Amino acid sequence: MHDAIDAKHRLHDRLPRMIDPLGGTLVERRLDETLVDVEGLPSLQLDAVALADLELISNGAYSPLAGFMPRDDYNSVVQHASLAGGVPWTLPITLPVPAAEAATLKEGIVVALRDGQGAIRGTMEVQDVFERDLELEASEVYRTTDPAHPGVRTLLSASEVVAGGTVNAIPYHHGNGAMTPAQTRDEFARRGWSTVVAFQTRNPVHRAHEYLTKVALEQVDGLLLHPLSGATKDDDVPFDVRMQCYRVLLDRYYVPDRVVLALFPAAMRYAGPREAVYHGLVRRNYGCSHFIIGRDAAGVGSYYGPYDAQHLYDELGGAERLGFTALKFEHAFYCRACEAMASTRTCPHGPADRVALSGTRLREMLAGGEEIPVEFSRPEVAAILRAAYTGSREEAPA
Repeated sequence: MHDAIDAKHRLHDRLPRMIDPLGGTLVERRLDETLVDVEGLPSLQLDAVALADLELISNGAYSPLAGFMPRDDYNSVVQHASLAGGVPWTLPITLPVPAAEAATLKEGIVVALRDGQGAIRGTMEVQDVFERDLELEASEVYRTTDPAHPGVRTLLSASEVVAGGTVNAIPYHHGNGAMTPAQTRDEFARRGWSTVVAFQTRNPVHRAHEYLTKVALEQVDGLLLHPLSGATKDDDVPFDVRMQCYRVLLDRYYVPDRVVLALFPAAMRYAGPREAVYHGLVRRNYGCSHFIIGRDAAGVGSYYGPYDAQHLYDELGGAERLGFTALKFEHAFYCRACEAMASTRTCPHGPADRVALSGTRLREMLAGGEEIPVEFSRPEVAAILRAAYTGSREEAPA
């Protein structure tokens, strides 16, 4: 008997030691759909951002959050980038409610949470109802109050009144490719990984991204390619097109046993440095010890400096306080003179030798049917994008 117990302990000792989630444990708030009884409950309708946040709370990605933030947590996050108890957190996770409906919400009542079609998505026990200062939130979180900023525009159009409270949600099934934090952790353990780097993307992976992820893979056991699948700007590449690009790239240019591709069902806020650190904190909950923070991470336009996210990571305490290691990369590109992928740290040549396209220029080239340089994008990826933008039936090269 003792021999069996000792063998079990020895096996446990050999299992990979994975990074702990924020707060020390995954907090899941899932509700069995067959047990939901909302008859007679008041209802709140959630927009796309709140629905995404509800899912991420319920599946453990937002651990240690158990619901939408009450006043104390909200104020602390906005002003100090941490929850009221001191756990680092950089974005407010709130549930805006119309003022007329807010008047009926009292502490302790349970409300049904519905999507835009009226379907039940979960319930919330109300803990707090309060007004927020939208201008202050914009200034602190987005570093600007300019309504031309897409995130600020969305924020300023929302209700000033928000409700906080503990939620329980019906699991949402995305189909093939979605994994909860518990599932990614199980998969990493099955593969024997203890160090995992996450790469956040809302765009197709081009050659510079490929370079960054492969440099990162030289330092860790595996890569979680974790594309954001929630709401983005209208001019971003559609998610289904991006997924085709990811799959063809992984099939042909990555070692299969070193990469996991999974969806990250969050909405994009474009909050620059605050959002980049949030992306790393949440990936810690998915089991990732490392996170790539590159140039202009989670930014938009010229609202943020190219490396502001890396600076904020350091200002908030870096790996010692945030718990994950940031892999900081400078702008990467293909250099014709070097005949290789490079960055400003390794390449001595000037802009004339560097192949780097802006997102705007890339979309213009796709829409116009122009050839995308192979130094910028793999031909298979470019073919998928061109077909999507021109409506053609062109297939990726064999």
